Amino acid sequence: MRIQFFGAARTVTGSKHLITTEKGTKILLDCGLFQGIQTGDLNQEFGFKPSTVDYVVLSHAHIDHSGLLPRLVRKGFEGPIFCTAATADLCKIMLLDSAHIQEEDLARINRRRKRQGRPLLEELYNTEDAEKALSLFQTVAYGQTFFMGENQEVSAKLTDAAHLLGSAAVHLSIPDDGTFKKLTFTGDIGRPDDRILRKPDSFPQADYIICESTYGDRLHEKEKDMRAHLLQIVQETCVKRKGKLIIPAFAVDRTQELIYALDQLSSEGLLPRIPVYIDSPLAIRATRVMKDNSQCFNPEILAYIEKDGDAFGFPNLHYVSDVKDSIAINDSMEPSIIISASGMAEAGRIKHHIRNNIGHPNCTILLVGYAGSNTLAGALKRGDTEVNIFGETYQVQCQIAVMDSFSAHGDYQEMIQFLACQDPARVKKVFLVHGDYETQIAFKYRLQKEGFHEVEIPFPGQSIDC
Repeated sequence: MRIQFFGAARTVTGSKHLITTEKGTKILLDCGLFQGIQTGDLNQEFGFKPSTVDYVVLSHAHIDHSGLLPRLVRKGFEGPIFCTAATADLCKIMLLDSAHIQEEDLARINRRRKRQGRPLLEELYNTEDAEKALSLFQTVAYGQTFFMGENQEVSAKLTDAAHLLGSAAVHLSIPDDGTFKKLTFTGDIGRPDDRILRKPDSFPQADYIICESTYGDRLHEKEKDMRAHLLQIVQETCVKRKGKLIIPAFAVDRTQELIYALDQLSSEGLLPRIPVYIDSPLAIRATRVMKDNSQCFNPEILAYIEKDGDAFGFPNLHYVSDVKDSIAINDSMEPSIIISASGMAEAGRIKHHIRNNIGHPNCTILLVGYAGSNTLAGALKRGDTEVNIFGETYQVQCQIAVMDSFSAHGDYQEMIQFLACQDPARVKKVFLVHGDYETQIAFKYRLQKEGFHEVEIPFPGQSIDC
């Protein structure tokens, strides 16, 4: 068995891990888009020939895990793409949205490259490619065994990773040299106390583990009352300073968590009577998908829905689809809460809201999720005093607030807890992916203290025989 790491190697984006069995069957775990500044070239080539890949198993719908599937198909992949039903539902909206963004961004990027005298980039993919990729999806339930390879040589199943609606850890049993090797790919590891999703599942003993490591060097702030903290920021920004509260949020999961928290505050009569705008067509569609997949919800939110009727709807909440309405709330200076995608503020309507409010000291930008260091949200989180938006430099004069308690990635204790179902002595090797290199070094040390003695941090393109 050979494992090749073509993405999310010593970085947190572009997840792609290619498994080649003894008989030559090629299984690609995730096919993610590299995201962030100056990552366009990385998305042009895969490092392998897409037409030679036999199967894809998709851990979840986030674009850094699924976003290059349409290009994979464009370049010759024709096999099945296995995932959960909820992941397929989310990909139906997210991949088409991504295709639209690719079409819009290409002209802008190539104008810049032309000015620089650099070769123009090929279109990554378009809506037709996304639709063709979606036609290859085959859904499987958590715990259901499915098969791949010649004579169904490889058996596989998915378990709930609790990171995103439908997210899964992938478990493969691969024949090799007269025995079976057990490989687990964690995908992104969720948190045991997620406000919407169920707890992560335990999983069978593995010989090899490909493990994410996003927060391998930190612990999430333990908030006694997240809703109280959120309410405090709303009061200070919208009531006392009469400004706007701008929240960059991933359209899927993070936005719904925020809506749910605000819904609870409204239900308790604590939320000020100010408009709350969900300014993201993708987030609106994702909220509908969330409602349609309540079987993934934890008991607490199900009980709330039974009592309240709807966890994602309350007075003064406005879902904004039309561009004219988005421009209107962008131009208005009335106190309000605006939640908009993308979470790293790299694309979408949120960049316009940040640009229009970053110079106003009475406004607040609240960061509620992971932000790569080379993204606009990352620069704001880092405390940069000036940032680049749409090619222009802006002074950061608004307030910046951070609430890491909304993160969907487990911290190092929660990831170790996720791995606690394993006997470390029986794990031959752990491969750390989906993390910055310095973070991975710190997590490697912690895993070794837990008894996982063989921990490796693959470099991009590395090939390892197991």
